[in-house]
Amino acid sequence: MILCECGEIIEGNTFKDYIKTSANPSTPTIGHEKCGHIFNFIDQKQSKKYSSKIELKTLSMVFAKKNNFDTEKIERFLLEVDKLKSTGNLPDNEIIIKAFYNVM
Repeated sequence: MILCECGEIIEGNTFKDYIKTSANPSTPTIGHEKCGHIFNFIDQKQSKKYSSKIELKTLSMVFAKKNNFDTEKIERFLLEVDKLKSTGNLPDNEIIIKAFYNVM
């Protein structure tokens, strides 16, 4: 799962690009078509988005629907997201991933 800094979960809305990284002066990567953000996976320079609880729950619902969660799983997933959000300073993508693994 890739969570863009614009707040969307990226699935298929990407373009191919080449950027300079520490490994190579022309490294292939992807960018998000909607906002134009280009990802640097080599140097671990991914942005960390810290949304409000409402924004994070909206992202979590999109994630749950894309993964075909049933109603019971959605409830547990959202509770887990809420718990993780209130316990620390984790970025959105880490919260969603940890909540997913805790529910599964």
